[in-house]
Amino acid sequence: MTAPLNGVRVIEIGTLIAAPFAARLLAEFGAEVIKIESIGQGDPLRKWRKLHEGTSLWWYLQSRNKKSLALNLKSAEGIAIIKQLAESADVLIENLRPGALEKLGLGWDVLHALNPKLTLVRISGYGQTGPYRDRPGFGAIGEAMGGIRYTTGSPGSPPARMGVSLGDSMASMHAVMGALMCLLRVKTGQGDGQVVDVSLVESVFNVMESLIPEYDMLGHVRERSGGALPGIAPSNTYPTLEGAYVVIAGNSDPIYKRLMSVIGRADLRDDPRFAHNDGRAAQSDLIDDAIAAWSASLLIEQVLQALEAAEVPAGRIYSVADIVADPHYQARGMLLDSQLPGGAAVKMPGIVPKLSDTPGEVNWPGPSLGQHSDSLLRGLGLTEAQILGLKAAGVVQ
Repeated sequence: MTAPLNGVRVIEIGTLIAAPFAARLLAEFGAEVIKIESIGQGDPLRKWRKLHEGTSLWWYLQSRNKKSLALNLKSAEGIAIIKQLAESADVLIENLRPGALEKLGLGWDVLHALNPKLTLVRISGYGQTGPYRDRPGFGAIGEAMGGIRYTTGSPGSPPARMGVSLGDSMASMHAVMGALMCLLRVKTGQGDGQVVDVSLVESVFNVMESLIPEYDMLGHVRERSGGALPGIAPSNTYPTLEGAYVVIAGNSDPIYKRLMSVIGRADLRDDPRFAHNDGRAAQSDLIDDAIAAWSASLLIEQVLQALEAAEVPAGRIYSVADIVADPHYQARGMLLDSQLPGGAAVKMPGIVPKLSDTPGEVNWPGPSLGQHSDSLLRGLGLTEAQILGLKAAGVVQ
């Protein structure tokens, strides 16, 4: 079947996480993604975290299905090549500092004049406008100022990091949503391309639930609460006999009753004060203590089996080792057997979301630096002699 984004050309001028992750998601569903990299070192992600034979394993995941074109963007010839590519592109994704694209001579006015159907997706720390627009911004800062760091961790402890670069990933997903909305508008003849302005801070802020109205109307500041879900009960992390932990979410009215039956607390099940969430939330410590006393007396498998039989949502807290061993992950195709360029076998995460007729696929892992430079330049009509000349001049690698 034809991939859903077959025929869509995307230019990525980005490094590290936010723009590259957004472009990867598009590439997995058939878009031709041309990743522009600097000559010599390329994207710094090539050297981030754990390496295999000198190249980051994260790179191979983040850049799968992409084509690498290594260009000197400080040269007029390099900028001219970007402009040629833009003439036939549908989307250009970048995560440079605001104003940097304009300094390269690739501002929206230039790109829109070259190709009115092109959508420009811009990811930055604070957005393209406002008093903070010129500040450098990484995902960690987006998490801090977007509100999620303040609410993450245990009471009385310093704010904690989530464990992954959530701010960047949230920005990537908002970028993809914006790009697809603009593509739909163009492809259905409703208008030309436009600018998608994505802020790391705002992308995090957008998932902060009822934070603002609670503060505005009630003066309530949501604080760190560890594994609990304040105001919704019971929903928390509970200990088991062997020292493991299980998350139990018994917060709908019928599920709560089933949970109390499982743990042998008919008194809490039938107490009219706890018939609905507001009453349970007011006495969440009492209910949590009862659940914890029950779970701590059993092994985690006993806890999970009892709750599954009662149709109470529960799950162990997985490490990566648990994920790789889990049969559900395997059955859902979420652990793909891949091969690195040297032939080494490696597992990679599967593709999300799952489409019934035109699912995404992985065709190759992240490319070597400039691996597709020659073929892409030939596609622009350059001769072999011209390509060799550009290489000799340090414009292309």
